[in-house]
Amino acid sequence: MKNDFASSEVRPSRAPTAILGVPFDPVTQSQALARIEQMIASRQPHYLATANVDFVVQAQSDRELRRILSDAHLVLCDGTPLVWASRWLGNPLPERVAGADLVPALIQVAAAKNYKIFLLGATPEAASQAVEKLKVQYPNLQISSYSPPFKPLLQMDHAEISRRVREAKPDLLLVSFGCPKQEKWIAMHYRELGVPVAIGVGATIDFLAGAMKRAPLWMQRTGTEWMFRLAQEPRRLFKRYAMDLGVFGFKFLWQLWRFQSRGGKPGGEKSCAATLRTNGWQHLGLPERFDRAAVENSAPLFERVLDDDTRHCLLEMRDVRFLDSTGAACLMRLRREFSARGRQMILLSPGKAVRAALKFMRVQDFFLIADDIHAAHRLNHAWIKERAQPVLTTNPLLWQGEITVANAEQVWQATERRLAARAHDELTIDLSRVRHLDSSGAELMARLRTVAGQLNSRFSFVNASPAVRNVLRHARLETLLVIPPPLKPIPATARTQLALSQPT
Repeated sequence: MKNDFASSEVRPSRAPTAILGVPFDPVTQSQALARIEQMIASRQPHYLATANVDFVVQAQSDRELRRILSDAHLVLCDGTPLVWASRWLGNPLPERVAGADLVPALIQVAAAKNYKIFLLGATPEAASQAVEKLKVQYPNLQISSYSPPFKPLLQMDHAEISRRVREAKPDLLLVSFGCPKQEKWIAMHYRELGVPVAIGVGATIDFLAGAMKRAPLWMQRTGTEWMFRLAQEPRRLFKRYAMDLGVFGFKFLWQLWRFQSRGGKPGGEKSCAATLRTNGWQHLGLPERFDRAAVENSAPLFERVLDDDTRHCLLEMRDVRFLDSTGAACLMRLRREFSARGRQMILLSPGKAVRAALKFMRVQDFFLIADDIHAAHRLNHAWIKERAQPVLTTNPLLWQGEITVANAEQVWQATERRLAARAHDELTIDLSRVRHLDSSGAELMARLRTVAGQLNSRFSFVNASPAVRNVLRHARLETLLVIPPPLKPIPATARTQLALSQPT
């Protein structure tokens, strides 16, 4: 996949900026449309987020959502308060790119260029009305829809939904499940659907159907559209808006003080040092101030580093004394790009200022951090082993690394074999070395507990980290960490039949 730092003809003129740990791309709506057309032309899978203040607030407590937004191929600013915030942080976003404005523009482009669109979500009535209205407006538009029954994310019929999307073969998938459900569903499935672009669009399908009205244009332009929405749905939105205002306002002021007022006066080197290439590694030295100026001046160097497909990267951060919102966003994007290429990026010897900044953004555990070269090599060696073997058949069974949609099937097969072979014994899975778990991993845990119950086996997960517990809590699956009591035995033949009947 092409890297976002390199050859895009419509790449933004400025670097991204991170607001409370969410990296926003500084693009206009026309630039976003051009980027999406490039993604469609590439035929590679991408997912986009149109993030507003509520997204940012939810991401403060929802680790998986925070990771999804960090890894998104494009994060658009769907909130005027976020535009204002970016100005205070010194890297202003050019404009609000609302999903409710972007989607109609995309539909117009799709009608002109014969792109196929699939609407997923909303109510059946709203989806069908939206399709009918759009076909009247654009007779040649290729558009279809499906509204699955409303269920929690992990109880949905994922196979049926995916089948319908694949059969339609769309170029654009617009998912309307609401945040964060739509973002988590997209993250679980976008790689396997064969769709170039998937976007979470919230209530946009209801707007297209006419079931909900947009605020007057003057309210959209002045950042007061939220008042119009509140008047439409006061019971549903009052509590959310009040909480968003309090959480975002307090935390943003704290970010502004920490990332701007404590930065001191600009000075010293304005770009990163040239790389050294040794033993499969690239060494890149960051300047004392890794801020917007340093990021933008170093863009050509980042391009060269990413274009070297054979080496991992060590970011030498020993000299960094100040990291601003743009520098933090740049680190998140570099990590994403290296990960997409199957390579690793390690932060080497970061000082207190860098560690504190990443901790404030709640992204510190997204990075591998080493205190010296030897520790970095050990980390990378362990990372390679984790990717090759996420399940160690020790006693207890040990899961390690990241348990995500990328390796969930591999983890399932290894664990299910062990469960079937030892159905008459207690089976314990140690989660102490799991750094990250997504909804696919949580679904896998629930499925294993179900199989164990059918086998009448004593099965438990132990030593879950706070990161894993966070994902399970938001999936309402924390009960998976409760050790169950022993159950009555069942005949061995029944255990074998149940084990063999499970999908692989």
